[in-house]
Amino acid sequence: MKTMMKIMVVEEEIINKSNMKFKITAIALLISIAGFSQNKIWTLQECIDHAYENNITIKQGQNSLLINEQDIEAAKGNLLPSLRGSASQNLSLGSIELFPGSFANRTFHSTNVGLSVSQNVYSGNRNKLLLEQSKLNYERNLLNQDKIKDDIGLFVVNSYLNILFAAENLETAKSQYEFSQKQLQQVKELVDAGVQPQANVYDAEATLANDEQSVTIAENNYELALLSLAQLLQLPLEGFQVQIVNVGTPSQSIMYSDVQPVLDQAFENRSEIKIAETDIENAKLNTEIAKTGYLPTVTFGYGFNSGANFSNLSSSNSFFQQINDNKGHSFNLSVGIPIFSRFQNKTAVAKSKIQEENTALSLEQAKLDLESTIQRAYTDAQAALKTYVAAQKSLTSQQLAFDNAQERYNIGAMNAFDLEQTRIRLINAEASLINAKYDFVFKTKVLDFYTGKPITLD
Repeated sequence: MKTMMKIMVVEEEIINKSNMKFKITAIALLISIAGFSQNKIWTLQECIDHAYENNITIKQGQNSLLINEQDIEAAKGNLLPSLRGSASQNLSLGSIELFPGSFANRTFHSTNVGLSVSQNVYSGNRNKLLLEQSKLNYERNLLNQDKIKDDIGLFVVNSYLNILFAAENLETAKSQYEFSQKQLQQVKELVDAGVQPQANVYDAEATLANDEQSVTIAENNYELALLSLAQLLQLPLEGFQVQIVNVGTPSQSIMYSDVQPVLDQAFENRSEIKIAETDIENAKLNTEIAKTGYLPTVTFGYGFNSGANFSNLSSSNSFFQQINDNKGHSFNLSVGIPIFSRFQNKTAVAKSKIQEENTALSLEQAKLDLESTIQRAYTDAQAALKTYVAAQKSLTSQQLAFDNAQERYNIGAMNAFDLEQTRIRLINAEASLINAKYDFVFKTKVLDFYTGKPITLD
């Protein structure tokens, strides 16, 4: 009895330990999942990669490529012979007159089997041209997929920079709020000492309230910037955070000194140019395909057939014996020569040649559009650089003005209103510099984008 009790106690301990291990493992797993989903800090490259993998437009483009692959397989199949098998079984029931005045019921079975092969020998190379065209369509869609990825990548970079811009504005607003808190404390001490009037305390408190409102607005703008990128990546906003990269003070050397190298690289490598060039090749192929309508077609065919018949009124050889006895072979060679197609071939060729001219014009238009876009981006970047340099100078002068105003205020040579006006100009100068800095950085990244360089924030 005691032995049984000991065994039961041991089993209970084992069960309790197993349950405890399971609970600990489950809790650890939940904690790791929660930490991954809520504490993940997204880098710029991770955001771009995620957009490439999950964007609906990109997925649709990938499906289009899969369809193109099937078109290529179908075009290859047109070069091969077709093979067709056939089999039929007939049954007839009824009476038959054996000789005048004498009828009998007859059951008649008829079986026929056949096999046919057909091969297109010549059709003006139409099938080869169609295969080449299907490969060209795949190449075009692949280029279009690259263009979509480039555009989405640029959207992600823009949204990411907007977050960094909002984060820096938020830090500036918090710094101003902390400064106003210290200023209020200093004013209270001066008022208690009898150096300044009580009204200055009210002014400092009003300034602190305005700065607190500015922090709230900056926080809201930061959340909106996060929301914009999260929606672009199709991610929930809750727990979504990005890596805050310090852009620092960008050097003027990142600005291109000449737009021509950007144009040369873009004309050589940009997908929209390659797509337009591919369309020209496709249009030429369409013309060659249309011309095949004037050419004869040659088709070769081979057929095998056999059959077997059975009736209850007569004896026949076995099924396989009849199949062997009744087998036959047929060969055919057909030539089709177009004589008059009711102007269908003529109009098809004419329309294809017109389309060739249109695609050539589309290429010229694509080059003009790309050149216009890059010239505008280059001009915008130059203007952004000038604005950035001016904002740096403005901030330096406003900082000196504010430091001087604060010294005068501390000795009673300036009132609180004038000091606040100087501080507001300093805040505006800081905001202008932050805006000019990120505008300049993004516009230089746009030029990098058109030269084919990977977009980073390094």
